[in-house]
Amino acid sequence: MANHQEHANLIWQIADLLRGPYRPPQYERVMLPMTVLRRFDCVLAPTKDAV
Repeated sequence: MANHQEHANLIWQIADLLRGPYRPPQYERVMLPMTVLRRFDCVLAPTKDAV
């Protein structure tokens, strides 16, 4: 079973892949819109079949 540090390392590796070529000051340009889109997806999921 993986320990806490292994899980943390995995999360950081995934974050590095998702972040891509963006520098820290540019994260808000990407992360906030993606977070909002994901939230909309979760909120509207129950009505997906009706659309």
